[in-house]
Amino acid sequence: MKALHSISFILVIIGGLNWLLVGVAGMDVGNLFGGQGAIVSRVIYVLVGLSAIYLVATHKSSCKNCESTSSTAV
Repeated sequence: MKALHSISFILVIIGGLNWLLVGVAGMDVGNLFGGQGAIVSRVIYVLVGLSAIYLVATHKSSCKNCESTSSTAV
């Protein structure tokens, strides 16, 4: 499960950086793989989306910061 979490986390980071590039520079990383309609780009987009869903669904059980039972208010 740790490997799946790590891969999902990396894919979500890649997706986030892609959106940063789209917003700042108007450049989509998917264009490097033939545009949004290309099979490779679509597979990458689907994997990033599935990774986000996986991380949202398993966040409480796999997040070290959320595991602590004591409340440490700052």
